[in-house]
Amino acid sequence: MSRQRSSRRPRVLRGKPPPRDPSTPSTTAAPSPRLPPRAPLPRLPDTPTVPPTGWLWTCRAGFDAQLFEELAWAKAQPSRVAEALITSARAPAAPPTFARTGFPISGVAATVDAAAALLPPTGCHVQVWVADTDAGNRLGALAQHWDDQLRERRASQSADDPRTPWQAVERGAWLGQICVVSAEGAAVGQVRARDALSLASGGRSRMRRPGEAPSRAAMKLDEALDWLGVAPGPGESCVDLGSAPGGWTRQLAQRGAKVWSVDPARLAPDVLALPKVKHVQLSAFDFAPPSPVDWLFCDMAWRPLEVAQLLAKWGRKRWARTVVANLKLPMKDKLPVVWRCRSVLEAAGFKRVRTRQLYHDRDEVTVTAVLGA
Repeated sequence: MSRQRSSRRPRVLRGKPPPRDPSTPSTTAAPSPRLPPRAPLPRLPDTPTVPPTGWLWTCRAGFDAQLFEELAWAKAQPSRVAEALITSARAPAAPPTFARTGFPISGVAATVDAAAALLPPTGCHVQVWVADTDAGNRLGALAQHWDDQLRERRASQSADDPRTPWQAVERGAWLGQICVVSAEGAAVGQVRARDALSLASGGRSRMRRPGEAPSRAAMKLDEALDWLGVAPGPGESCVDLGSAPGGWTRQLAQRGAKVWSVDPARLAPDVLALPKVKHVQLSAFDFAPPSPVDWLFCDMAWRPLEVAQLLAKWGRKRWARTVVANLKLPMKDKLPVVWRCRSVLEAAGFKRVRTRQLYHDRDEVTVTAVLGA
């Protein structure tokens, strides 16, 4: 399976939203979850130190504070190890929004031999990775050396290992996890592939960018659908709010779906020419579908709580069955805003509301939800 890189610059809607629909609560009246006390990010230790047990998590560089606070709110007892690396005494009940990946720690290894001894002897696809930071990436050559040595060792021992993470899922096998934390050693663990937060090494789900895509949006959408585990198929109906220049619209149409592409701005000419695409030049806040649709997509540069309220309106009116959206995060209070947006969607009748900062997300998170019966 190929992986892509980058994300689109979302279309900014000009002006203000139209007067509020009386059936739609204002953002100030939105249900607000009771938030735990804030958990400030502690200073980094002088030397990266990984405990021999617990969990190790990694996040996008610069989002340590959000992941640490999220784990603290889940009473998982987090601690900092290095930039973009945080441990916790236990796993939270739900996967953290700001974690790219994580695994239970089996032990700490200073050598390849010590790491090999901590892995399952067979039926394990091994991934060796570093944090996605400047300091972490400087350890990339060491991580590659460990990876090469482990593969040679396991091949010589005739270990029946899956060749890819997806084969590991099919076989119910393990993903061996080795995070090189410093030149002195690595954290080692394992997780069943089917239970892994990400199948990509270190959570870096690089998606391949189609050469003909009108923007970098395609990669963000493909990663979101890969995470969701299901995608629009031929004949299904989709609405793409804030769609210009048409990156998401193109991807959906190429999957055989019928797409109402909603944006006051113009679409790329080749997207506009696609037979399954209907361009509606309206604000996302003005548009109503002629009939309920299978999918609602939204990637707009707009205040996240107002976007959540817009999506919630679609839920209350039962206009869409499944939602895939991207929420732009504010400068401050990122985690509280994510919690409140989730609460808004749940109050509107959406189930299985999930949020995750995916690899191609920048100052944003992806949200998926399914309308309840």
